[in-house]
Amino acid sequence: MSDVVRIGSRASKLARTQVGEWLAPLAGQFAGVVFKREVILEGGDQDRVTPTLAEVARTAGGSAFSSNQEAALVAGRVDVIVHSLKDLPTTVTEGTTLLTTPGPREDVRDVLCGATLAELPEGATVGTGAPRRVAQLLALRPDLEVVPIRGNVPGRLARTTKGTLDAVVLAAAGLNRLGLTPEVHEVLDPHVFPPSPGQGALGIQVRTGSTAARLLAGTGNGEVDACVRAERAVLAELHGGCSVPVGAWGRVGWDGLLYLSAAVTSTDGSRQVTADATGPADGPEKLGFCVAAELLDQGAAEILAAIRKA
Repeated sequence: MSDVVRIGSRASKLARTQVGEWLAPLAGQFAGVVFKREVILEGGDQDRVTPTLAEVARTAGGSAFSSNQEAALVAGRVDVIVHSLKDLPTTVTEGTTLLTTPGPREDVRDVLCGATLAELPEGATVGTGAPRRVAQLLALRPDLEVVPIRGNVPGRLARTTKGTLDAVVLAAAGLNRLGLTPEVHEVLDPHVFPPSPGQGALGIQVRTGSTAARLLAGTGNGEVDACVRAERAVLAELHGGCSVPVGAWGRVGWDGLLYLSAAVTSTDGSRQVTADATGPADGPEKLGFCVAAELLDQGAAEILAAIRKA
């Protein structure tokens, strides 16, 4: 068995922090293993011109933030990829496997930075590159002007202090991992602003049957894994990706049951369908499929069809 495990990740400070977060609890368990980090640039890191993630994904032929890493994994240039799970497509690349999701999971919620929703005047400019966030913002405040933005978390946050935007929407997980607390902000309620499936969680991807897969097979957190599997099942059943405004939020209650909420929102915020269900934590995909079916019954298919034609 090799004593070196090569870990691929993106180049940002946030990606480095996530690798460290995953490795920290493994140090004692795998004292004889050297974990070596490899930086892999993605389309979303290299393309600073294209205004939306949906366009990047189409030109890259897959996810703007995972395709190159998955290619390196399949080719054997790295042994493990540490992803932000929300950036990973629900259909995992052939020949690879997602390990049980590690825990604890970071905060799943989104944060409005630079202002609160109530404080924003009519016509205020709010920055986000995520179609889900655009749609959910407009569902709550149709009077806002939502501006597409790109770049790393500190760069996007700086747009509010420099006065070029009134506010931006960012993931609480990224802010927390980087130790950033905006002076003025509002944490958005996931009951009305459900996050991207997998938000706040790490995705650990390996080659199926590899040494690294066998070595790391016993790692992960079953409760966190059940939540994200349910969320991703909703997305998979709706045939969605990063360009589709689908939010899903799973959590295990004090009673041990898995609670799942989800929403599909039209891009202009004018129409939104929601669904929720509760079930055993050992059947997360089944629960996700049930929630997706309810969304489809309420008209999610028509909303998504209109978005894909746009």
